[in-house]
Amino acid sequence: MQAPSSPPASAGSDAANLHGIVAMLASMAAFTANDVCVKLASERVPLGEIIFLRNGIATMFLVVGLFLAYRSIDAVRSALGLHAIRSSPGLARLLSWRMAGEMFATLLFLAALIRMPIADITAIGQFTPLAVTAGAALFLNEPVGWRRWLAALAGLVGVLLIVRPGSTAFTPAAFLALGSIGFVVLRDLATRLIPTAAMPTVTLTLMSASSVTVSGLLLMPFETWVRPSSGDLLLLMTAGFFLLVAYAFIIVAMRVGEVAIIAPFRYSVIIWALAAGHLIWNELPDLISCAGIAIVITAGLYTFHRERLKRRFAAERMNKPTRVSSAPAPGSDRA
Repeated sequence: MQAPSSPPASAGSDAANLHGIVAMLASMAAFTANDVCVKLASERVPLGEIIFLRNGIATMFLVVGLFLAYRSIDAVRSALGLHAIRSSPGLARLLSWRMAGEMFATLLFLAALIRMPIADITAIGQFTPLAVTAGAALFLNEPVGWRRWLAALAGLVGVLLIVRPGSTAFTPAAFLALGSIGFVVLRDLATRLIPTAAMPTVTLTLMSASSVTVSGLLLMPFETWVRPSSGDLLLLMTAGFFLLVAYAFIIVAMRVGEVAIIAPFRYSVIIWALAAGHLIWNELPDLISCAGIAIVITAGLYTFHRERLKRRFAAERMNKPTRVSSAPAPGSDRA
C-alpha cells in the first residue's frame, strides 16, 4: 500500500500565518476594547485613578497567572530572570529607560484618548512604527534606505492631516498623542538593546504593567480622586483584562507566523476604532482625516513591504552558493 503523500511544504506555514493573522486581529480588537472601557470610565473617574486601577488589576491578573503556571515563588523568580538585573548594571539602566518610556507613553496616550475621538488618536498611533524606524536609524545607526525615509515623511504628512494644527478641527490633545509616540520610540529602542535571553517577554510585560500602575499616583496631587461605582470598577477590570489579552495575542501573532505577513494586520485596529467611535459616541472622521488615515496606513504597509524585501534579499545572499574555481587562487600555496 502506497504511503500517503506529504502535504506541500507551504501548508504548515500557511496555517501558521492564518493563526498569526487571527491572533493579530484579536489583539487589535482587544486593544480597542480596552480603550473603549477607559474612555467610558473617564467620564466619571480621574485619569490617574483610572491608570492606577486598570494597570493594578492587569498586574494582579498577570501575577496570578504566573503563580498558576509555575506553582511556586522560586519557580516564578527563575522564570522572570530577575537575577540578571542584579548582575548587570547596564541591563538595569536599559530597563529603567524602557519603563520610563512606557510610563509616560501611557500617561500621554490616555490623556489624549479621553479628549479626542477614538478613531483619530488610534490613527495617529499608527505612525509609531514609522517613528521607530526613523529613531532606529538616528540613534542606533540601523540602515534605513531613502524609500523608508520617504514612507516615514509621508506618514507624518498623514498625521498632520488628521490633527490639522491651526484649523478649527485642531485639538491641543493631539500634542499629547504625538508626545506619546515619542516615548513609545524611547521604549522600543531600549527594548531592542535588551538581549532577548536576558529578559523574557513576560518579565518586560510585568515591569511595564507595574511601573505604569505607579505612574497613576503621579497625578494624585493634581486630581480629586473619587470612589468609583461598581459599574466603573467593572469597566476598569474589563479594561485590565483586555489589555493583557491584547498583549498575549500580539505575542502569539509574532511567534507563530511570518512577521512580514502578519504585521500589516495591526492596522485593523483603525477599523475597530472607527466602528467603536461610531456605535458608542456617534463619531466619524471627516474626509480630510480619512485621507490622513489612508496615508498613514499606506506608508506603514509600504514600510512593512520594504522590510520584507530586505529580509528576503539578505536570506538569498546567505543561501547563494559560493563559486569554486578549479585553479588555485593567487597566493593560495602560501601558509
